[in-house]
Amino acid sequence: MAPAAPDTGLVFRRTDVTDRDNLVPVRPNAVTGVRNCTTITNAAAVGVSTIEHLLAALSAAGVDNLLIDLDGPELPALDGSAEPFLKLIEQVGLERQAAPRRYVRVLKPVEIRSGDMFARIEPCNRLELDVTIDFEDAAIGRQRLRMAPDVQAFRERLASARTFARMHEVAALQQAGLSQGGSLDNAVVVNGDEVLNPDGLRFEDEFVRHKALDLIGDMYLGGPVLGRITTVKSGHGLNHDLLTKLFACRDCWTYEVLPGAHALVAMTGGQARPAFGPAIAVSA
Repeated sequence: MAPAAPDTGLVFRRTDVTDRDNLVPVRPNAVTGVRNCTTITNAAAVGVSTIEHLLAALSAAGVDNLLIDLDGPELPALDGSAEPFLKLIEQVGLERQAAPRRYVRVLKPVEIRSGDMFARIEPCNRLELDVTIDFEDAAIGRQRLRMAPDVQAFRERLASARTFARMHEVAALQQAGLSQGGSLDNAVVVNGDEVLNPDGLRFEDEFVRHKALDLIGDMYLGGPVLGRITTVKSGHGLNHDLLTKLFACRDCWTYEVLPGAHALVAMTGGQARPAFGPAIAVSA
């Protein structure tokens, strides 16, 4: 991850692709996959998968402009959480840029439903979350989390919450050629009323905490948001549908610059790199 100039936004660069455009800007309209993770793809059919954990860490840290080099089609799973990414970002530090930070302020409620799943975003002066999950598996059950995920709350309550899967889902995915690197080292796996990980859970409600983490990452495709988000049994697909519906309703949101808010980059000791063409505008 390297600092980028103001107005660059977040951009992935696939260093293993040399025969066509290998820059993949982070934008809501670049999403091409929402099965088990969020995938974005550019016009040259170059994609990047499992971006939500890194985006959640960047959202919490307030990073606006960044060039992210990647030598394959998917981000590393690490331990299945956002904590390793957040630690790297905080280790190198952040620097203000000579540009104001532009937020997406929600002006009118927007909601979307699919069966018994529900997602809603409504006006609020900060980002607030109300996330509910409900699984038949006794090891998970029904859990609810309400919070305002500033960087401290994210670090203490969400960052280390790991992705999770049910045993029958893991078997089906691997038979389909997916999740080949999945293991108890990078996911919580449950089987009915049993958590299969030898060390157990990091939090009693780790499952809903990770769903909140995913929601933050998925919403950050649209930039920093000022709004209250309520979800029930949501996932990457419904998160993306909510973001898409919000931006499609032009009188439901506006860009706003808050007094004293500046765009931020994660530093590596070098100067910010020049912009790499069009990207989502998260700083004015």
